[in-house]
Amino acid sequence: MTIERLFIAIAALLGGTAVAAGAFATHALKPQLSERLLAVFETGARYQMYHALALLLVALVRSQALGAPGLLTSAGWAFVAGTAIFSGSLYALALTGQNLLGAVAPVGGGALMVGWGCLAVAGVLGASKPE
Repeated sequence: MTIERLFIAIAALLGGTAVAAGAFATHALKPQLSERLLAVFETGARYQMYHALALLLVALVRSQALGAPGLLTSAGWAFVAGTAIFSGSLYALALTGQNLLGAVAPVGGGALMVGWGCLAVAGVLGASKPE
């Protein structure tokens, strides 16, 4: 399996579970959680969806050889790790109420920013395709 296909599959799983998380928040968690914790959970779902789409973009850009492949691979893995850590810690915080879990979110956010940085540099340094 190519890295592009793997990223597409992971992006689809992240996107689908983001939809499920949003529905879960709306239908099951809304009566159970405070407005603050519900907003935390929804932030996790929103960022998970954003980065599912970003990972899909990385796969498509990489498949078209529009950027530096190594940096694009790094961007993809940074998005995967960042999403797991950022959104996962927000989900855990919302479901448990343990504020200490919120301290983990910036690590995931940092990984997401690294992913965007790698994507930017890959675009600048990547080989251009003939038109």
